[in-house]
Amino acid sequence: MRPYIISHMIASIDGRIDCAMVDKISGDEYYAALRKLNCPSTVAGRVTMQMHYAEAETFVPSAAAKPIGRAGTYVAQQSQKGYTIAVDTRGTLRWPSAYVDDLPLVCIVSEQATEEYLIYLREQGISWIAVGQNAIDLPRAMELLHDKFGVQRLAVVGGGHINGAFLTAGLLDEVSLMIAPGIDARAGMAAVFDGQSDAPDWQPTKLHLTGVEHCDGGTVWLRYKVGEKA
Repeated sequence: MRPYIISHMIASIDGRIDCAMVDKISGDEYYAALRKLNCPSTVAGRVTMQMHYAEAETFVPSAAAKPIGRAGTYVAQQSQKGYTIAVDTRGTLRWPSAYVDDLPLVCIVSEQATEEYLIYLREQGISWIAVGQNAIDLPRAMELLHDKFGVQRLAVVGGGHINGAFLTAGLLDEVSLMIAPGIDARAGMAAVFDGQSDAPDWQPTKLHLTGVEHCDGGTVWLRYKVGEKA
């Protein structure tokens, strides 16, 4: 079993998600909607966590450090209120605290993360999951979040690449998308879903609209169930 997983994003009408830009065209409706989704645990990728929560200086292992090379889980503490979860493939983020937004931190890494990094997390009182030989095995990581940490509902609140990774892995049950009243139009800016390969057999993913809500300030909140490939 795994958690019920919702991608929750806010974007300009052209689908761009640069935080500084979105802050100029929206208010706090994103967080109000997140509370309504009843997802006490959230997950974001390395770039988002580095930008908002982790320390500026990254973790640098010693020259002799080796990858852990095996799957493992360390539970520093259980929480009934939820968790803040960071996806950090090679284990590079340093943390000022074992808590983010007053919730215990859980770091998900691949088996390429070093033993030194996992010892660092343990000493900081931070839980971790190491799974996947070269890249994080997201489906297995989600099973472990459910089984070891009791996560029932989870919101993906990172950027386009982590959204794309969850979509490709078949892990999204729902998309919650808020369209703020503004246009970005700059070339090269990240989109709500981004970074996946353009393989010859690529097909778009169908969505089934389940709700539309008009929010304060002109933002529109769309909710979709994730369907099959077109």
